[in-house]
Amino acid sequence: MALEMGIIQMEVYGDLKLIINQLLNIYEVKKDDLVVFFREASRLLKDFESVTLNHIPRNKNRMTDALANLATTLALSEGPTVDIPVCDRWVLPLVHTFDHEDSNTITIATTNEKD
Repeated sequence: MALEMGIIQMEVYGDLKLIINQLLNIYEVKKDDLVVFFREASRLLKDFESVTLNHIPRNKNRMTDALANLATTLALSEGPTVDIPVCDRWVLPLVHTFDHEDSNTITIATTNEKD
């Protein structure tokens, strides 16, 4: 999807250090049933001009997960393009109001509580 959108540089953040290190060729993929996924991911990463792979600890991943889910939902939406302003780690509400039957909605909340 990113390539179809003309994106040539990508930063990838993942909370599974093993997978990040496997994609960086630091660790070897030992499970035979995962090798096919590793090869496909590696092949896709080579299509970009620049890719940076970053590990983010799971306890710091709430915002990342919320933004990834938001981006996926918006990217897969067949409706009109919607701008979502983000300021100081808070997702601001849109000025327009929508009827829930006519729009896809996502609620994002962050807390300082630990899992």
